[in-house]
Amino acid sequence: MSALFNFQSLLLVILLLICSCTYIRSVTPMFIDRNKEGFLGIFWMFSRIGERLSPYVALACIAMAVTIVIK
Repeated sequence: MSALFNFQSLLLVILLLICSCTYIRSVTPMFIDRNKEGFLGIFWMFSRIGERLSPYVALACIAMAVTIVIK
């Protein structure tokens, strides 16, 4: 089933995008920072969410991991 139709999979994809974009921005900031507008600006927004809300993103990742293990 596609991640668009399953809510848990959609949340997992969004969390992975947030974590990946934040990591890429911490390693190579110019790769994400040069695309602040347009379609690729979505990745810049994900990296900003990961930086500013990192404790909540970490808790969401842990909660998602627990639900996947239990399931």
